[in-house]
Amino acid sequence: MEISKAQKIIDEWIHENGVRYFNELANMALLTEEVGELARIIARRYGEQSFKESDKNYDLDDEMADVLWVLICLANQTGVDMTEALTKNIEKKSRRDKQRHKNNKKLS
Repeated sequence: MEISKAQKIIDEWIHENGVRYFNELANMALLTEEVGELARIIARRYGEQSFKESDKNYDLDDEMADVLWVLICLANQTGVDMTEALTKNIEKKSRRDKQRHKNNKKLS
């Protein structure tokens, strides 16, 4: 799915099912919460912590999608075209970091 289509689908869903967007501060708090849930799974799956019984029902794919959902909500309500923003960000990183990572001895 293209990012612009995802932005449109989520906007339509919000207006049809969610009544309205939560305000930007509420969505920022929700984004932080969702990133925390994702971090919890990553820390347990790939880190040194073990899963607690209450952690075993978390789904990595679903948690990543939750993060993306809230991020797209924030983009929609603040007027950010995520396709354009991501394209510009990739171009910026390509200019700025063209040799940086290749020259990083820690990554060799």
